[in-house]
Amino acid sequence: MKKSWRDDEPSSPIPFWTGSNGEYDPPPPSGRDRRAAALLRRLSTEQARRLGVSRRQFLESSCGAAAALLVINQVYGCGSDNGGHYNVDASMTSDSAAACDRLSGSEFIFDVQTHHINPNGAWRQISPQYASFFQSLPQASCGEMDKLVCFDARHYIREEFVNSDTAVAVLSAVPADPNGNPLTADEQVATRELVNMLAQSQRLLVHGLVLPDRGQAQLDGMQNLAESLKIAAWKIYTPFGGWRLDDPAIGIPFIERARQLGIKLICAHKGLPLAGFDPNFASPADIGVVAAMYPDVKFLVYHSGFETTVTEGPYNPQNPQGVDRLVKTCLDHGIGPGGNVYGELGSTWRYVMTRPDQAAHVLGKLLKVLGEDRIVWGTDSIWYGSPQDQIMAFRTFEIPAAMQAQYGYPALTPTARAKIFGLNAAAAYGVDPAAVRCAIHNDQLSQLKLAARERPLGRGPALGPRTRREFLRLLRMTGGHPG
Repeated sequence: MKKSWRDDEPSSPIPFWTGSNGEYDPPPPSGRDRRAAALLRRLSTEQARRLGVSRRQFLESSCGAAAALLVINQVYGCGSDNGGHYNVDASMTSDSAAACDRLSGSEFIFDVQTHHINPNGAWRQISPQYASFFQSLPQASCGEMDKLVCFDARHYIREEFVNSDTAVAVLSAVPADPNGNPLTADEQVATRELVNMLAQSQRLLVHGLVLPDRGQAQLDGMQNLAESLKIAAWKIYTPFGGWRLDDPAIGIPFIERARQLGIKLICAHKGLPLAGFDPNFASPADIGVVAAMYPDVKFLVYHSGFETTVTEGPYNPQNPQGVDRLVKTCLDHGIGPGGNVYGELGSTWRYVMTRPDQAAHVLGKLLKVLGEDRIVWGTDSIWYGSPQDQIMAFRTFEIPAAMQAQYGYPALTPTARAKIFGLNAAAAYGVDPAAVRCAIHNDQLSQLKLAARERPLGRGPALGPRTRREFLRLLRMTGGHPG
């Protein structure tokens, strides 16, 4: 393994290399990745010596996080005129007050895409292939002897609500057969009740997983999810069963049933095509169709159609790929700002946050077409561990004026950022941010967070499959994507 990726090296608080969440074939570490690691090593060594701390202590501080973002600007960015960049400067690598001021914030953060599992569930016997999948994810490095314990409810609560600035989250199950799901609906509800009891307020909501392609029993089961388990929204994975939302035999009956039950919020995985499934069903091309048909239903497009194999640039209607597919379906069906389609950033932001030029295009296109009121924050945590690194990076990201002028992108203003971080999701899910904020001050989760304030701001290295060879080995172990 290259020195830049040694496990015993103090790691960047903002990962330079994304790894994989197990859903996509990761690119190998590039020359720029290695240059970034080398530059941060030199910078952290110099600044740690100047401040009289160890290099690890420096990297675990706000100054270390600022240094990592500065390195991203220098190594990955195209310059402030030609690509997105982080609003940090060299002084913040030694001035902890300035770094804290820039990286901290008081935004209402609502994470609409989170996960955990029950490591002792029946799925370990029914679907043992899942074990290898979860062991490949970044959070598996938490230090537990049984790596699957790293994904349990206890670790989830700590990473999501204690080690990050997240105020409210939505918990999803993975796409799996009902009898072999690593997190059942009842277990989701149990976690929700535990979090909300600790918080004495509504801090966690749950999705209801539906597999409409499996037949009438799934549609019939939606009533129990809605009435007994009190789900907040529906979660569907069209690539899992290979179906479309506009399919009159599968998708339309599902939407009609959701409307009948009064839960008109549908969260659809689109993009990041799951290994072993037809990527055509990961396309958001059906979103515009059904959004126009059902204006009273809100469609949250998870991952916003992003594909890791596509280099995001200006919108190309002649050959739409990645996020452009979401842009096209919305434009083709008259869905614009203030409409009923939302773009979600889970895994998408984490992948592009070390690619500032692509990040600017992704955010710019979504802002231009959907508007600042229709983009929602998600992180895919706990797969990647604490989402705090993603939060810190997003707080400082900017779309340069030159790109705004050239492509018509709106600015990522503080107002837009606050909406994306949480206010948009709160409106979609019917959560009162003011009430939650009021309750947070004295809840047990906040007390735990206060006790953790002296701990690192950042997170460890990007783990998971690092190369195509490792990714293919993972697929052989799991027999394809475990979902």
